[in-house]
Amino acid sequence: MSRSTRFFVFLLLMASLMFAIHVSAHETRDNGVRLIHPFATPTPPGAPNGAAYMDISAGESPVTLIAASSPVSDVVEIHDMSMKDDVMRMHRLDKLEVDAGETLKMRPGQGKHLMLIGLKQPLKAGDRFPVTLEFADRDNITLEVWVQEANEGSQTADQHAH
Repeated sequence: MSRSTRFFVFLLLMASLMFAIHVSAHETRDNGVRLIHPFATPTPPGAPNGAAYMDISAGESPVTLIAASSPVSDVVEIHDMSMKDDVMRMHRLDKLEVDAGETLKMRPGQGKHLMLIGLKQPLKAGDRFPVTLEFADRDNITLEVWVQEANEGSQTADQHAH
């Protein structure tokens, strides 16, 4: 193989790698907020509700999420989940605060998440849908949520956050 052919193959390989990294994770940066790899988990047919997760990273000032909405469900609520006496309990939060310079990680089974209530159709792996986040003292941000299995979404978000 000639030197120029090897160089071309090398460039092609690097471009493929960059594309693979780009399609495996995504983020949105706006108004001092970094939203890392928003994802939702697939739901079984007929499930009335679903959940979405992401990392919310605050820049130089605190971030307060006060509401969310999406066309895939009737309502989107900010929720927290906890375990007490081996029973999962979920409750609605009025807001979600992230201190300046901090990152809040939302993961399946670990507490905070966006609850998609009244799904209009099941969430299937590979689907994507918009969610609009409403912040106190900042503009709304609309982002794309990817539907992925819980482990895949969590691992991708963890890798992308670094």
